[in-house]
Amino acid sequence: MILGIDSSAITAGCALYDGEKILAEEFLNVAHTHSQTLLPMIETMLETSGKTLSDVEKIAVTTGPGSFTGLRIGVSCVKGMCLGVKKPCVDVSTLEAIAYNFVGIDGIICACMDARLKQVYNALFKSENGVITRLCEDRAISLADLSEELENLGGKIILAGDGASLAHEFTGEKYTLAPLALRFQRGSGVCLAAENKPVIEAAALMPKYLRMAQAERERAEKLQQK
Repeated sequence: MILGIDSSAITAGCALYDGEKILAEEFLNVAHTHSQTLLPMIETMLETSGKTLSDVEKIAVTTGPGSFTGLRIGVSCVKGMCLGVKKPCVDVSTLEAIAYNFVGIDGIICACMDARLKQVYNALFKSENGVITRLCEDRAISLADLSEELENLGGKIILAGDGASLAHEFTGEKYTLAPLALRFQRGSGVCLAAENKPVIEAAALMPKYLRMAQAERERAEKLQQK
C-alpha cells in the first residue's frame, strides 16, 4: 500500500493506493498554509479509510519542482512519518505526478507549473495504452521556447498543471487545456507514479529545485555587480 502526498504548489493532496485501486483521496485548492492543513488532511483520510501508517508499505511525495516552501513542508512531513514508523519513502517528480492523472487518456501530456518570469517548470510525457513515458527531463523553460517546441510535435497535446492556463493563452489556445478535475497534481497521481520506483531511506529524501530562489538570485546579481 502506498501513501502519496503532494504540497508542491497552491494545491495539496494525499491518497491511498493498494496496488489495484485508489482507496481514498483528499484534495485542497484553497489559500491555506500547507503546514496547517497537510497533516490533518492525511490523518482524516487514514481514519476515514480505516487504515493507519502501519498499514502503509511506503510513502511517496513530490520533491520538485514547485514552491520552495511547499516542497520543504511535504518533504519534512514525509521524513518525520517515515522515521516515526520506520517505513521507506519514494521521491516523485511533481510534473510526473501530474502526467499520471492521464493514465488511460492517449496524447502528449505537457505538464506545466508557473515559475514566474515568463517561465514554466515543464516536462513532456506520452500517454498511450495506459502507459506513461517520459519524453524529456524536468526543466525551467520560457513560454516562448515551450511554444516553439510544441509546434514541432504531432498528435494531441494536453496542457496540465497550474501553469497550463498560461501556456494555453501564450500558444493561442492551440492545444487542449486539461479539465479542472485532472489539471493539478493530486495524491493519486503521486501514488501511481511511485508504484514502480525504488524506495529510499528518509534521510536521503530532499527537495529538488530547478533554479535558485528569488533571494538567492538577487544576492548573486549583487555580488556580480561588485
